[in-house]
Amino acid sequence: MTEVPVPYQVVRRSQETTDTTTLVVEPVARALPPFRPGQFAMIYAFGVGEIPVSVSGILDHRHRLAHTVRAVGAVSAAVCAAAEGQELGLRGPFGTGWELERAAGGDVLVVAGGIGLAPLRPLIRAALAGAGRYRRLNLLAGARTPDDLLYADELRCLADAAPAHVAVTVDRPGHGWLGSVGMVTQLLNRADFAPGETTAFVCGPEAMIRATARDLRHRGVPADRIRVSLERNMRCATGHCGHCQLGPLLLCRDGPVAGYDRVAPLLAVREL
Repeated sequence: MTEVPVPYQVVRRSQETTDTTTLVVEPVARALPPFRPGQFAMIYAFGVGEIPVSVSGILDHRHRLAHTVRAVGAVSAAVCAAAEGQELGLRGPFGTGWELERAAGGDVLVVAGGIGLAPLRPLIRAALAGAGRYRRLNLLAGARTPDDLLYADELRCLADAAPAHVAVTVDRPGHGWLGSVGMVTQLLNRADFAPGETTAFVCGPEAMIRATARDLRHRGVPADRIRVSLERNMRCATGHCGHCQLGPLLLCRDGPVAGYDRVAPLLAVREL
């Protein structure tokens, strides 16, 4: 981990939705230490500012990383607008990972809401690469509209190849949508998993995380086998400024991924 931004160059950019872009970057000279699925980098747009972004791809070729960024402010808009060949500064890796190894020998259940699919993407790829270590892989994804769905082509290819059960739902279907409509939690009824032998990985809006974790607990998935990624206002990424505090936790250091058994009591406190 480094305290000084390391120059990375944008080598490929993909427009995922109207406000969301995936950037593939590679080091200009030296690379950062290896990232694990679930961890994040601090990305610096020179002259504008710095934001935390989870890795959405970890590539062996030339130590490349992928980051999927939604433009919601000045810094994220500047990062999204970075052209191929442009340099950004990266610090990291920071935070905790998904710890896919916890699921060895059992079922893997991935539940994503909106841009929450991005931090889960490296975990999905790792689970597919090590398919012999797990029994069944279920991927459930939700979005506001079909146009807001990330990695739509990848999801279709994954569903067609049938290495996993893939189900997608949207809140507002729009013209031509023939799939499911409603909350992502309703897709749990279609997933084939043994609750007592399942490890769930959940990321999305906090209300969706709480609803999903609640349903999984009712179905018998142990709280310590539900891994969630939480978001707070991270600034320093080193646990010193306190902006990302959730009760006794500093999510840039103790998160963003944590066991639901640890965070459930904290999420139950209003405005914590």
